[in-house]
Amino acid sequence: MGGGERIGGAGPSGWGGGERIGGGGAERIGGGGAERMGGRRADWRGRGRADWRGRGRADWRGRGRADWGGGAERIGGGGAERMRGRRARAPAPPPAPRCRPRLPPRGLRPAPSSARALRRRPQSRAPAPRPPPPSVLPGGLPGTRGAMAGGHRLLLENARQVVTVCARGERFLAGDALHSLAVLEGASLVVGTDGFIKAIGPADAIQKLFSEETFEERIDCSGKCILPGLVDAHTHPVWAGERVHEFAMKLAGATYMDIHQAGGGINFTVEHTRQASEEELFGSLRGRLQSMVRAGTTLAECKSGYGLDLQTELKMLRVIERARRQLPIGILATYCGAHSVPKGKTAVEAADEIINSHLPKLMELGASGEIHVDNIDVFCEKGVFDLNSTRRILQSGKEMGLQINFHGDELHPMKAAELGAELGALAVSHLEEASDEGIAAMATARCSAILLPTTAYMLRLKQPRARKMLDEGVIVALGSDFNPNAYCFSMPVVMHLACVNMRMSMPEALAAATINAAYALGKSHTHGSLEVGKQGDLIVINAARWEHLIYQFGGHHELIEYVVAKGKVIYKNERSERK
Repeated sequence: MGGGERIGGAGPSGWGGGERIGGGGAERIGGGGAERMGGRRADWRGRGRADWRGRGRADWRGRGRADWGGGAERIGGGGAERMRGRRARAPAPPPAPRCRPRLPPRGLRPAPSSARALRRRPQSRAPAPRPPPPSVLPGGLPGTRGAMAGGHRLLLENARQVVTVCARGERFLAGDALHSLAVLEGASLVVGTDGFIKAIGPADAIQKLFSEETFEERIDCSGKCILPGLVDAHTHPVWAGERVHEFAMKLAGATYMDIHQAGGGINFTVEHTRQASEEELFGSLRGRLQSMVRAGTTLAECKSGYGLDLQTELKMLRVIERARRQLPIGILATYCGAHSVPKGKTAVEAADEIINSHLPKLMELGASGEIHVDNIDVFCEKGVFDLNSTRRILQSGKEMGLQINFHGDELHPMKAAELGAELGALAVSHLEEASDEGIAAMATARCSAILLPTTAYMLRLKQPRARKMLDEGVIVALGSDFNPNAYCFSMPVVMHLACVNMRMSMPEALAAATINAAYALGKSHTHGSLEVGKQGDLIVINAARWEHLIYQFGGHHELIEYVVAKGKVIYKNERSERK
């Protein structure tokens, strides 16, 4: 927990539109053009929610209805677009999302002043030029070879849908940009031997262009959908000591603080984690990460924080580093030594020890290459670390080159959202008690809000105001908050809960679990969407529409057929293996 152990009541259901996919045709993308092949999703209420009364509703009787028997049409707004053949009328393009360049994570290296200046660049300046859309093939126009000559790692061919999420190199999606996720129909995708995407486009064009190429593996995706690998922006996966008994206590009426005062909660986990060996911790971490992979996660943030003393925190970070080097899933490490105040110390004393002892040691071990830490985290909460102590720790970490990504405004309004905007944080997690002023500040600063639906669900808490954040233009990301108190590996379940309890649409939830989660981790330049030049992390689901990944509540081990990282299959379900 930190804040990482919380969970809550169900709010009203939120309905999300999706691309209406029909027929099987795809508009051809040639030369350097950037046409959408899958059309736009039906927006039934301006923000992706169903409105059976508004003027943009789907008219099932009138001339603008979806033609369920033939080609697919766009439902709502100003009529219908056909996806087969030529479109009857081209809609006005959606407004371009406001974005700014985001530097790759610097880990423990001090950031030069020029980099800091770039992060503080005013919003009024024009965004950097966008790279070509994902349908433009490297090496020139169709028919040329160029960089495409030679062997390749993976060909995924004839997919029913390829959900690229972004079409023009966006680093995040917010506001109106969330209304038009990029989806290709009848498409194929190529990953090179370096693990990066080399081409995406119509299946017939890819077949012709790569007809003489060799591939280490080819997968027929007929009738299936390809999506970006999911990104889990907030996890606590390194710990020892089961706490299943606490769930029974909660069901019997015990509160979180009741359990904490009885010796449970974080302190129970800290005690067992301190006693565990590195080998024991690595074995359990490996199993948990494998479960995440089977649910479609290809990039995860992993926190320390169940040690609190320097020795155990370093033990946890060494375990995370070993997993980063040995396992195929992508990992970003977060130092979370300020997860709780150790017994016998005040928050000020704990902050002093972290600043004067823990952080210098992290710098030393980072310079030697023993460990690599990407982010710094603090649990900013009443009775834990107050705003001043939180600011001191985060600022010290930032001066070492760590990215700020912390817990805040979970149980009480702490002005953590405002602090995150002030310090230039990549993200703030939880935010159930974020103020209107804090939400506005995060939107202006382009500080991500990592929302954790499992926490509110399992602890029966109020939901964070996701719709308010989305409407204000905050970059909303999602995380599982996996920890002993919120035992959920599955980002598809997280997306489902976000839609039902937080009233997010399905496109908003998918963006929050891919490109925006990658942005919250400083990795959206390489992860979070399927575009030429990005890492070949993706999933293949056995469904004709991508929305099944969110619509289906559980059982995703049957739905997800392949999980791919850097172009290599790292999970194949039993049904695929039998074929």
